[in-house]
Amino acid sequence: MGTARAPAPATGTIAVFGSHVLTLVDGVQTVLSDHWVVVEGDRIAAVTPHRPACADRVLDRPGRFVLPGLMNLHNHCFSEAVARTHTEDGAGRKNNQSIVYTVLLPLTKRGIEVLSPAERMDVARLGILQLLKGGAATVMEPFRNGIPEMFDAALEMGLRFYGAPYLFSGSAPQADASGRVDYGANDAGEADLRAWNDLHAAWEGRDGGRIRLAMSPHATDTCGPDLLRAAAARARELGVPITTHLAQSKAEVATIAARHAGRTPAEYLDWLGLLAPDLLAAHCVDCSDADLDLMAARGATVLNCPRVFARAGTAAAFDRFAGRGVRTLVGTDGYNMDLLGELNAAATVSKVVSGRAEAASAPDLVGAVTHEAAAAIARPDLGAIRPGAKADLTVVDLSGPLTQPLHDPRRALVWLANRADIDAVMVDGRLLIEGGRSTAVDEAEVTRAGAAAIQKIWTLPEARAAFAG
Repeated sequence: MGTARAPAPATGTIAVFGSHVLTLVDGVQTVLSDHWVVVEGDRIAAVTPHRPACADRVLDRPGRFVLPGLMNLHNHCFSEAVARTHTEDGAGRKNNQSIVYTVLLPLTKRGIEVLSPAERMDVARLGILQLLKGGAATVMEPFRNGIPEMFDAALEMGLRFYGAPYLFSGSAPQADASGRVDYGANDAGEADLRAWNDLHAAWEGRDGGRIRLAMSPHATDTCGPDLLRAAAARARELGVPITTHLAQSKAEVATIAARHAGRTPAEYLDWLGLLAPDLLAAHCVDCSDADLDLMAARGATVLNCPRVFARAGTAAAFDRFAGRGVRTLVGTDGYNMDLLGELNAAATVSKVVSGRAEAASAPDLVGAVTHEAAAAIARPDLGAIRPGAKADLTVVDLSGPLTQPLHDPRRALVWLANRADIDAVMVDGRLLIEGGRSTAVDEAEVTRAGAAAIQKIWTLPEARAAFAG
């Protein structure tokens, strides 16, 4: 555990005016016009049409859409930073296969080895800054063991954070030039679970519960039955969410079928008892319809990240999952941390794939990063603006020429807005972004230092070889 410190606790009263305020009324998503959200300390105290008589601070700017703090429950700050602008347009792919085992995992592992703790912290700070400026107040972040600085950066910069250090059965999965993955010896599971337990002891519940852990066995093809059972048992003993990658490539589906009597990845997890309401499964692009029906029956959640798959020419359609009754959320996967842009991609891909204009509606997508996301991790104090809830807010400026005129602010949010319109992000009553800028760090310096650390990885011979394919 590093020396990072949390920001000072929020005190006093803040009154935030919204030309539009997103709420739930009897469980139904509702937009209120010209209302105030009153925050006292780290909680929402009131939602009212009347300007508060007194407040220590007033944010009164017209044209703002005040939403519950947006929740991005699948992201990878470090590994996608390593890949950024190297792997688009098919670059870095061996035999047109996934870059997970050719670029992301091997170069992240190598990066951990060559970067100093200070440099890893630089990368972590840049990632957290990007997430906040992209509109997220809560993030679930799976990452390789060896980057504990992700916790330090989240603590220091105020983000609500579910750190999810990976567990692997094999210590170094890597693909060869043909795209075939060598998963390595089954030598890592026990050590990774011990490391996870150490991080849980050090970090769970820090800063009034803002910093938490999730259990994150990496994927169905990198985690054997013993590790998956042990990880799930430990997570359920502690009451933490479980997240993994599921059916993210055809090669993974073939691998699981060969290993486990023809089972699909979803059937494999169900056989082991992991397919349950506490499971958040990322991607699922190669799940069959029967797999999705099984996931819906078990109450599992899909984490849909459409842009990272669109990058490779694959349609990961939100509506395909949600249409079969699976709770479906939207995350950025670290590729582009613009959460509003990701909602736009989820809408666009779904409508094109289904041929239905009504697929993946704006209210459904907004729900996927607010109250539905909160429900998926059993957090009734998040995801909605109501008295007593945590004072987490995302405020979007819809007053500009590119978002006006507007009739429905939710449609404007999904179809017209993007991260450049993020006006404010509040977590636990602390304003972390105001006027689109960080209130806590020098953005230029954080950007310079983080980019320099990643550049150090890019100069490695194995990085040049990986990107050349």
